Amino acid sequence: MRATNAVAAHLAKRGRGNIFFTISTNCTFSSIDDAIASFNRMLRMCPPPPLFQFSHLLASIVRSKHYATVVALYNQMETLGIKHDVCTLTSLINCLCRQSHLDFGFSILEKMLKLGIDPTTVTFTNPIGGLCIEGKVPEAVRLFDQMVETGCKPNVITYNIIVNGLCKIGNTNVAVKLLKNMEDRGVKPDVFTYNEIIDSCCKDKLINDAFNLFSEMKKRAILPDCVTYNCLIQGVCNLKLMETMLDGLCNDGNLDEALKLFQAMKDDRLVPNIMCYSILIDCMGKYGRIEDAREMFSSLPAKGLHPTALTYTIIVVTNNINKDNQTNKTKNNKKHKIYVVKSM
Repeated sequence: MRATNAVAAHLAKRGRGNIFFTISTNCTFSSIDDAIASFNRMLRMCPPPPLFQFSHLLASIVRSKHYATVVALYNQMETLGIKHDVCTLTSLINCLCRQSHLDFGFSILEKMLKLGIDPTTVTFTNPIGGLCIEGKVPEAVRLFDQMVETGCKPNVITYNIIVNGLCKIGNTNVAVKLLKNMEDRGVKPDVFTYNEIIDSCCKDKLINDAFNLFSEMKKRAILPDCVTYNCLIQGVCNLKLMETMLDGLCNDGNLDEALKLFQAMKDDRLVPNIMCYSILIDCMGKYGRIEDAREMFSSLPAKGLHPTALTYTIIVVTNNINKDNQTNKTKNNKKHKIYVVKSM
């Protein structure tokens, strides 16, 4: 749908008139049959009308999603020797891609190049979208690169299609790099771009990365929408569930099980937050694993985590418990030595 809208928008910018079943300001169509009848009248005209009128008519039919009709009308034009321009061929490629006829779409693209017709951003965007829909994301990325090599500048819709494809196959890190690439090429991402990557980060359990992107989009004056918040809420809920499970195991004295769950979280790419670490440090201190607690506390800065007031309180209490234990051991040792002396 996005690629279709892009074609219509492109034609509108070129001054082709209204994009809804319109050829001129005084001729509109109420149905697809009406549009086909007008097309047939145009074929009978002598001399034939300007090519842009055919382009506009085909774009109008594309807009109505009658893709097979556009292909049939194109074939009629071809049979009658009516020349094509970048707009008619772009519409045709769009329809072929929509009908999952990617091979034919690429054949038309090759034909354009042989005829010396320069493809536009929209021309390339259609087959890129078709490849992503079929799950052929690596091929879509290669076509994207070829598009750039020809000097054709991708727009935000092209980037969004690639980002969506990368996120669907789990290549979130590549999608993030592409986001930076957009900035370098002067293309401003929109809320859809960020939503796709934020959602993918949350699904990959990269909650911190998701919130960093959320902060970044607000700094760039890109307003979050309900999709943005839903993605973040879902990600936070998953992390909150892990916190609750860790806390429950620790409260029941199952420190070893809590540590196994903690490791499973990391293996599953769920990045533990400071609360998860605080729960474990507290439990380690209570059950005498003081050195383990200290080691985990010392590792926090390297993980980019900042201890909270609660974390500091826990480690202070843990150190005090350790001091008390050391003091008690010393007293017991002294008592034992005195007892031995008296017995002699």
